[in-house]
Amino acid sequence: MHTLTANELKTRGISSLEEGLKDSPELMITVRGKEKYVVLDIEHYHHLREIELEAALLESRQDITNNKATQESAEAHVQRMFD
Repeated sequence: MHTLTANELKTRGISSLEEGLKDSPELMITVRGKEKYVVLDIEHYHHLREIELEAALLESRQDITNNKATQESAEAHVQRMFD
């Protein structure tokens, strides 16, 4: 992963981001020498979100298979949450 300082970003602007993301889908931004932010190429961001959603779907399916899921109305769910 490439690294960019906040000062470089401040002085060079968006071109510094474009350059940093040219060879890597992620770019770390440091502030006073400490890793602070990560900038992602939009395609990489969408890919990571898709993986995250697939993992949540798999977990939900496993909960259903293992009888850890409850089927109820929205009203019953809200009531259960506040009881």
